Amino acid sequence: MWILDSCARGGQAEFWERGRGGRHVTLPALSSFLLHLPDPHSFRDMLEGLESRYWVEESTIRTIYGPLDGYRVWAGKDVAARIEEQTRYAAQVYDADVRPDLRLLAEKGRFPCSGDDEPRFSVGVSHDLSVVEVSAGKNPFLRGPLPALEVEADGRRVKLDGGERVVLSDLSELLSSCDPDVILFPHADLWVPRMAARARELGIETGLSRSGRFRRLSRKSYWSYGRTEFRAGALIPDGRLLIDTCGSFHYRESGLSGILLGARLSCLPPNLVSRFSSGSLISSYEVYEAKRRGIAVPWRKADAEGVRCLPALRSVDRGGMIFQPAPGIHASVHEIDFTSLYPSLIVRDNLSPETLVHPEKRGFLPEVLEPLLAMRRRTKEMKASDPRYAGLDALLKWMLVTCFGYTGYRNAKFGRIEVHEAITGSAREVLIRTRDIAEEMGFGVLHGIVDCLWVEGGDIRALRERVERETGLHAVTDTYDWIVFLPMADSSGAYNRYYGRLQDGSMKSRGVAARKGDTPAYIRDVQQRMLQVLVQAETLSEVAGLRDQLQALHRDARDALPSADPSSMAVSRRIGTLDYRRACAEASAVEACRAEGVDLSPGMEVRFVVTDARTWTVELDWKAARFDAGYYRGLLEKAWEEVVFAVEQAERQVRGTARPPEVRGGSGAAKAISGDEQETPLPPAP
Repeated sequence: MWILDSCARGGQAEFWERGRGGRHVTLPALSSFLLHLPDPHSFRDMLEGLESRYWVEESTIRTIYGPLDGYRVWAGKDVAARIEEQTRYAAQVYDADVRPDLRLLAEKGRFPCSGDDEPRFSVGVSHDLSVVEVSAGKNPFLRGPLPALEVEADGRRVKLDGGERVVLSDLSELLSSCDPDVILFPHADLWVPRMAARARELGIETGLSRSGRFRRLSRKSYWSYGRTEFRAGALIPDGRLLIDTCGSFHYRESGLSGILLGARLSCLPPNLVSRFSSGSLISSYEVYEAKRRGIAVPWRKADAEGVRCLPALRSVDRGGMIFQPAPGIHASVHEIDFTSLYPSLIVRDNLSPETLVHPEKRGFLPEVLEPLLAMRRRTKEMKASDPRYAGLDALLKWMLVTCFGYTGYRNAKFGRIEVHEAITGSAREVLIRTRDIAEEMGFGVLHGIVDCLWVEGGDIRALRERVERETGLHAVTDTYDWIVFLPMADSSGAYNRYYGRLQDGSMKSRGVAARKGDTPAYIRDVQQRMLQVLVQAETLSEVAGLRDQLQALHRDARDALPSADPSSMAVSRRIGTLDYRRACAEASAVEACRAEGVDLSPGMEVRFVVTDARTWTVELDWKAARFDAGYYRGLLEKAWEEVVFAVEQAERQVRGTARPPEVRGGSGAAKAISGDEQETPLPPAP
């Protein structure tokens, strides 16, 4: 059975198969949880009360730390919550919030989005799902009647128009006739609730759900990786995969194949995979692996961190290591990058909550992460020759990135802060040892950041082989014809702002205007065209010879800016709060949204155009008719400075006037920053 969708309702788990008709299977899935009491005799009256109302049986609870004596209680988590309160949280509850459909699949060794003979950890995701694309108006926030729809099915595009009743009826008829497995719909999570509500008022079906029913996913604002994120509420149809192609991070990064692989690994239905964070996927993956092994999953963490003295905390809580670069341009530079360094260290060093006390045991985290690491290494190699694997590699990358942050999350099912600190400690040692090896082999170290090192000179293949041999970690290398490390405002080297030409003729860039999500389209397009000119240069002398051509692009863009389309000046910003205490563009954007009746929540992205930077007056992107040319000219100049810096540095080197990089500590041109000087820990995922 190729499972496309699943859910739990009324004590039953429901599964839908792909294909026309979507075969529907229902299995009993009664709620239960495991209960451990440190002193059962002290709670005899409570146990007797439980036994009089629910089915209670003695049970051995297998945890990652070892077995516990306890009970299985056939009741829901509301009962578990009352037990916690009555025992003043002395009770330890397990499995209370494990999804019933996931638990059933784990017990049977099954998983979604895979045939009976397809291995779960295969890097290939084959499917023959039928796909329909639906699109509505460009702006889902505009009030008024539902707009016309465009539907692409079976290779033909149809426009549905003629009023709300006609549009919804035609959509229902079309979806019933082609019965797709997948619906791709930009802004679906904003449009579908409106469509479903209007269809209900008109007494018709939308046809989006195979059963006519929807599950409701509540909207949510949460804190993750240093900023406020937002997950839109959604109506999820039964039996079909409905993807909000604009709102789904995993779809944008990984495509449909990535969503299916995420479902196969996490054992979540793909509808949820497309809407959940990478942290939720890795958490569900760990829960599935625990249940598959018969390990109980704690409901509430009781061991997030042990008690330690302040000197001990200072010695271990130091984050990642950075070697600060000297700003400038360098020719023939090699980059050595450890593949998924942090999860690799979990596996290599056997880091898991239970191994802190018993290091001789094989830990739960290393055991379950090892297959994902093997998959990531294969997809990273394969995407170089086959772009179809890029999406799968992106999904695995994000899952593995968040598995590290998750070890330090206080509510993580299998996390502990000491494990988080041990991982960053090992990573610092690895980067320092890699630097030492490079210098022993005659390389000059230019820059390093957590899991990457940039070096000059020598045989990079020999360096990689020795580093892999001594660290036991997998690494990949790239070679640049030239690379630029940009300066910060104080003229020191920026840690994560650079670009350069790889030997295959492509441009790799990080942290520049063209890579930033809030850069207006006009500015991004200008800098991208400049970088396309720069990438044609193979040597520093050729870079130096591009000044006139680049200046012409800059001059034309500056002259054309006042007459540009205001929509191309839209800035996209994430709203951190609805109550800003200072004047800023975001505060004005919040007020503009309120004026238009847009229901905002912290973490949502808002697109607006700055019309007066002095007072931070803005207009929402769909209403903007003008813009503050001076403000956007300043953004254009910043983007130009990032590009012309390379030309200026190349001209100095060609003329022989470039100063050698100033050694400010650390190694070569790089200054080592770590510990109390600079921390770069990854915050936990939600």
